[in-house]
Amino acid sequence: MIRALRKRLAVHDPEAGLTLIEMIVAAAMSVTIVGAATAMLISAVRTQPEQSKRAQNITTARYQLDRLTHEIRNGVKVTTATATEVSMVARVRRVSCGGSVPEDPEINAIQCQITYSCESTYCTRVEAPIESTTGQEVKVVTGIDDSEVFCFVPSANEDPTECGPAQEGASPTYVGVVLHVPNPSGSAELTISDGASLRSATLYQ
Repeated sequence: MIRALRKRLAVHDPEAGLTLIEMIVAAAMSVTIVGAATAMLISAVRTQPEQSKRAQNITTARYQLDRLTHEIRNGVKVTTATATEVSMVARVRRVSCGGSVPEDPEINAIQCQITYSCESTYCTRVEAPIESTTGQEVKVVTGIDDSEVFCFVPSANEDPTECGPAQEGASPTYVGVVLHVPNPSGSAELTISDGASLRSATLYQ
């Protein structure tokens, strides 16, 4: 038995191992794999700030858009309708137009004139008595790069149900909002859009 075991072990060369060429090939493959992994890691680290800023811009714009469309839903009648400004009679929970919020939740909302006006980088909101557009301006939308924010239905387009410039002589019943947000990467523009129908419009007319 011992003799058979020694014979079997003698088959294996105690000097056997990798040749120089095999070691060079293995080392080259290892360097390539490590280099590719390192490049991917560096690329991810470099683009992380842009991705974070982009996500932040989108989140902020979405929050601002939700607030704006919520108030549009409480609208009664649109009195001014342009791409950069919309003024409407809307129901708001205030003691008086531009005043404080009533403490008693049973007090009904009142009607006020709400005007949104947009510049190149922001939009303001003014709350005033009906048929007045003067009051304290409050920035409600910031970080945009286009002042043309609003579109309306019925529109002056060939298809009046397509949101666009307000149809002359008609009071819009739907207001669309499009916020153009700067893209940190400088490529395709980021666009956040939504809209709302004035749910009290038919009650007013």
